[in-house]
Amino acid sequence: MDQEDRIALFLDYENLAIGARDHLGGMTFDLRPIADALAERGRVVVRRAYADWSYFDEDRRLLTRSHVELIDIPQRMGASRKNAADIKMAVDALQLAFERDYISTFVFGTGDSDFTPLVHKLRELNKRVIGVGVEQSTSALLPPACDEFLYYDRLEGVEIRPARTRGGRPPAQSRPPEPTPQPVEQELEPAPAAEESARDVDTLAVLVAQTVAGLQGSSGGVVTASTLKRTLLRKDPTFNEGDYGFRTFGELLRYLAERNVVELGEGPAKGDPEVSLPEHGGPEAEFGLLRSVVADLSRNSVPVALSGLKNQLRRAQPDFSEKKLGYRSFLQFCKAAATAGAVDLRWDTEADDYLLTATSRS
Repeated sequence: MDQEDRIALFLDYENLAIGARDHLGGMTFDLRPIADALAERGRVVVRRAYADWSYFDEDRRLLTRSHVELIDIPQRMGASRKNAADIKMAVDALQLAFERDYISTFVFGTGDSDFTPLVHKLRELNKRVIGVGVEQSTSALLPPACDEFLYYDRLEGVEIRPARTRGGRPPAQSRPPEPTPQPVEQELEPAPAAEESARDVDTLAVLVAQTVAGLQGSSGGVVTASTLKRTLLRKDPTFNEGDYGFRTFGELLRYLAERNVVELGEGPAKGDPEVSLPEHGGPEAEFGLLRSVVADLSRNSVPVALSGLKNQLRRAQPDFSEKKLGYRSFLQFCKAAATAGAVDLRWDTEADDYLLTATSRS
């Protein structure tokens, strides 16, 4: 139990409630999905919500049943209610950070970028910071400042209602009832495809391969699944394997291992495997492809320019991507191929480009 993270939860309730109402089909904010997500990350020992509770009478009763301490910020004439709530919440968080050493993680339910300096200060104090906000009402400045950021609309248990049209219910005399559902179906059908393209698994494979390569290069040691997950969250605090259809991070890694993006080995602890880039059947095969394409393009032993060469490789192999192999750029991939003896690579000042020629043996 001593190894559990102690979590302090602070809710900018007005920001969350209005964000859910305006951007999630008028739904009422529900704390349970956040509570469930935090239960997987540690033990919540402080729960506080800040608002002018005269505007949220029903919500107040629901939060009280969830053992949330309600901090009332009443509206006063000539004063900014928003600023008053922000300052009170920031002061309370800093006070806890100094007075309660056992609290290791601070969670802020808000999408307001005004809390960014507070997040930076808590991280300076060696505290982990998690943000929670409605995606469409969250400032772009806040998620990168956090160690992890959870979009409320993506949490398990959040059911978003379909958005209603501004015109409301059409008059019965103006149109026949039967055609009305057809345009709605046509508008709703493309939405899943758009979400799938936004969370492309190929893009994820590139991100994982690059991250593993970077960790291997910087540390020179074993890269475990837990280390990889923490690094992915540092790169993108909104990262969540569930957005790509995987139940666990281990399931995601097994999927990538089956596609030769990474290799999994026995790690230092059970359930925490070692992750590495493939040493066989990976770059060597791609180096051979590069050599073959360069050989076909170099007529009469004329070197091939680096510019445009990647497009030629994709004509021969449409799914080619040097980033899936862990290389940050196509030039880095070609340099690795030259080191392996697949091609010769040199800089030509007249051409102002790198020139490649195929070697006699790959």
